[in-house]
Amino acid sequence: MNQTIARFDDVTMRFAQISALQNVSATLAPGKVVALVGHNGAGKTTFLKLLLGLLRPTSGSVAVLGADPAGRNASILRRRIGFLPETVTFHGAMTGRELICFFAGLKGVAAAAAVELLSQVNLEDAGSRRVGTYSKGMRQRLGMAQALLGDPELLLLDEPTSGLDPHSRHRMYETIDALRAQGKTVVASTHALAEIESHADEVILIHGGRVLAAGTLTELRGAAALPTMAKVRLRHDAAHSMPCIDANGIEMSRPAPDRLDFRIPAGHLPSFLDILATSRSWIEDIEIEPPTLDRLYQHLLAQAEEDQ
Repeated sequence: MNQTIARFDDVTMRFAQISALQNVSATLAPGKVVALVGHNGAGKTTFLKLLLGLLRPTSGSVAVLGADPAGRNASILRRRIGFLPETVTFHGAMTGRELICFFAGLKGVAAAAAVELLSQVNLEDAGSRRVGTYSKGMRQRLGMAQALLGDPELLLLDEPTSGLDPHSRHRMYETIDALRAQGKTVVASTHALAEIESHADEVILIHGGRVLAAGTLTELRGAAALPTMAKVRLRHDAAHSMPCIDANGIEMSRPAPDRLDFRIPAGHLPSFLDILATSRSWIEDIEIEPPTLDRLYQHLLAQAEEDQ
């Protein structure tokens, strides 16, 4: 199997005097969910449009599925790519079934296969309803069905959960997880770091058109060397006898008589757990909190601003 489904090599994208992306290099591996993370205006949508071939880079090169997405065979290549824009707009007078069959015709997909996609996104019971009666979440799911037409290898999702209620967001991530299980590559742009964290295999952090960092969460945590937080709940009969733990730079605070909070420097979690093992008779419960994606992003953002 090809180990690269898409590649950016030193890509810069300018609009007049504005640089939307600057010297971006990135590689997308097959069968992964990649979170493209950054604030609004960071360059995420430009990144996706370059993958789609809707833009040509000012300098550098983009390759998708081994070809130039804006090259001579772009129309053929796009049949292997699915795209869900941040805001989906459909003709409100058409039914969901009519719309998905219309888009299927544009992509050369059989109508029967298109209608089956309504079931995949849990819209089979709403297929005969006019789209104008759909909720935001239902329209977004119809947009996902459109993106899945033709069984694409690469899915590009621009802020797929923007404006959705919690139930609709949960359903969207269920669909994303299912696509990964099928071996698809999914690139999802988002600024909702907390909700994407548990679903992403790899992360590309973008700020001001530049890639701050890229890799798995484990790799990013290792590079950032941020402390791990731990919360220890003490047994009621040991709340006043638990000894102070202050080793290897570990910081401890006691927000309640039966709870201890720890700030553990990078690399010292194993020794901290060894210390706790000697005191396990006093411990009711322990919660380990590794650096979150949001903490990593804020840390890297602060570093980037210091370097400017």
